[in-house]
Amino acid sequence: MKFAITSMAALLAGTAPLLAGGIERAPQSLNALFESGNYVELSFGGVDPEVKGTDTLGFNTGDVAQGYGFVGLSYKHQFNESFSGAIIIEQPFGADILYPSQPGVPDPNIDGSVLLGGTAARVDSTTFTALGRYKMPNNFSVHGGIRGSRADGSVTLNGCAYSDPRVPTPCAGGVQGYNVDLDSDTAVGWVAGVAWERPEIAARVSLTYNSDIEHEFRTRETLVIDPDGPGPIPVVPAIASTSTTRVSTPESWNLEFQTGVAQDTLVFGSVRWVEWSSFRVDPVAFVGATGGGLVDLEDTTTYSLGVGRKFTETWSGSASFTFEKKGDDLVSPLAPTNGRRGITLAAIYNQGPLRVTTGINYTKVGDASPETGTPDEARARMENNDAIGVGIRIGYSF
Repeated sequence: MKFAITSMAALLAGTAPLLAGGIERAPQSLNALFESGNYVELSFGGVDPEVKGTDTLGFNTGDVAQGYGFVGLSYKHQFNESFSGAIIIEQPFGADILYPSQPGVPDPNIDGSVLLGGTAARVDSTTFTALGRYKMPNNFSVHGGIRGSRADGSVTLNGCAYSDPRVPTPCAGGVQGYNVDLDSDTAVGWVAGVAWERPEIAARVSLTYNSDIEHEFRTRETLVIDPDGPGPIPVVPAIASTSTTRVSTPESWNLEFQTGVAQDTLVFGSVRWVEWSSFRVDPVAFVGATGGGLVDLEDTTTYSLGVGRKFTETWSGSASFTFEKKGDDLVSPLAPTNGRRGITLAAIYNQGPLRVTTGINYTKVGDASPETGTPDEARARMENNDAIGVGIRIGYSF
């Protein structure tokens, strides 16, 4: 009974990761490290977000957030009564944004933003974390290790919002038509934390620090300018350069807790802070041409609270709520949401050493106004958007 109940928080963390602050898709939880004995876990699923709105010229943006899948793997080994270790593979950061554009003459009845159409962002990342945990006799433990991150990405800026207002021809000049590709790079950071447990009441509190990880991406930038918009003058290559761009994934703190409150009932939750303001993408040629970078994000704090209940020897269930406060209404078109509220429901099947968890999450993402900084004003309004995610976790103890 105690084993099934205390595992609920671990099983639910990341069961259906969704849109969060910045480009976060999973909370970098280390709960597998706290499993009893030896343990292996496979998780997978998918998310279908819908983020759409209207640009300030009245054209529908269409759905700009593409669906994505995820997979994770964790292995924990108990070396002796005091020392254990774990390896965790996951995909905590990612983005897949594309603003549809209209071919030919713009039609307000067809999805496709005149101001942002063609703007796109893609980020892929995978992290590999190796951890050790030392359990002391006073209910405290310490844990830490190294984390390797492999990432790559690309950004395209398009639409009239990126044109130069000083050019007499409408929707011409500026940085529309800019593209940057960041080649795959691997870098290393570290993790450290402390935990307190009281097993007789299924209580645990853990605090974990995740360092930033600085990547050095080989970068290719291109920009073609159409001086007269759709007129007769041909496009002119303005940027074609190769350089190195330093990008740091943000540092973060995770506070996670759980405790039994009644027979077969567990309350659990977490607080996660991420320093997104330090996440900068500043390609050399783009900064030289504009004086600024591609991304400007705010720090986020995400809260979650849930309750789990064991119904029979084989079945348990839980519900949890997530909240992330809204920040500045003006956001990057590459991350066009602002805050969120979500609920996750899960069912857990436990048969001997095997546990199967299925979860579904519904998240209401906050309204936001994408802006391009040229000038600093809204270019569109994204409203009444949401996302649905489903996930499965298969865990085996031995």
